[in-house]
Amino acid sequence: MTVYREAGVDIDAAARARQLMAEAVRSTYSPAVLAGIGAFGGCFDLHAAVGSETDDIVLVASIDSVGTKTLVAAALGRYETLGYDLVNHSVNDILVQGARPLFLLDYLAVDRLDPQRAATLVASVAAACREVGCVLLGGETAQMPDVYREGAFELAGTIVGIVRRAQMLPRNVAAGDVILALPSSGLHTNGYSLARRVLGPGSAWGYDARPAELNGRSIGDALLEPHRVYLRAFEQLEAASVAVHAMAHITGGGVYENLPRVLPEGCGAIIRRGTWTIPPICTLVVQAAGLDEREAFRTLNMGLGMLVIVPSDAADAALRAVPEASPVGEVVTGGDVRLVD
Repeated sequence: MTVYREAGVDIDAAARARQLMAEAVRSTYSPAVLAGIGAFGGCFDLHAAVGSETDDIVLVASIDSVGTKTLVAAALGRYETLGYDLVNHSVNDILVQGARPLFLLDYLAVDRLDPQRAATLVASVAAACREVGCVLLGGETAQMPDVYREGAFELAGTIVGIVRRAQMLPRNVAAGDVILALPSSGLHTNGYSLARRVLGPGSAWGYDARPAELNGRSIGDALLEPHRVYLRAFEQLEAASVAVHAMAHITGGGVYENLPRVLPEGCGAIIRRGTWTIPPICTLVVQAAGLDEREAFRTLNMGLGMLVIVPSDAADAALRAVPEASPVGEVVTGGDVRLVD
């Protein structure tokens, strides 16, 4: 008889992992949670979350993963921040439509289950959820020994958020609007297949290397810097009564592919070089890979973590509300997205 464990799936390890995860997951719950961990489907009471006036409520959902950043974490044996990558990326993706997070479902797929590693990953997801007021409603842990190579794993999630229809973004974007940039912390969660090739093991560098460009940090540290979340900045703009017309989360495809997604037909944008700080790890990847400017800004965020479009007469108020923001360009009539001096 061949037991399931010998085929690569350890049921006892799965049960132990669930026990280790349970406390962290339940710590994100609110009174709106009707059924969570242990149930076949998570249940969330929309009335308890937002009250009785729900006629104009829109639910916004998104799904994403941490991507090959997991391979950097696995190589270094460091998993405690990957949950922030998943949650913060997901929150940012629905924030561009004006939505606040309600709950998230996570999915962890592994070759063979290490309960402690799985618990560390889920605990980091839960910690990130708590910081943004998001319930970790449920999830799935799958053991797939013939799909993932030894030590490899996938961390993904689905987020659901909420916004009133009249507050949905983008809206009222027009030529002359100012584009503000909220800085990234580094690569965030895209560009890692390239970064691993040009900076990781087998390259001229390696994760333990400490190039002068990183000011004493190792390449591994810089690559594992968590994805930033921009919910607080958005709330600061709202508190200052700044009319946000649109936001663009600069992820895969960079500024050239993500900014046009929030611009109306007939509008383009110019981004002025030198008006914000490019993270050293981005510069290092660009140099090591020999990327030209356009390819760099298509592959990486290049420091433009989130772009916020506001009316020109609200730009000063926006900068007072969020001092870390930088005015980097404006919406223009016609054309596409262009970098200019």
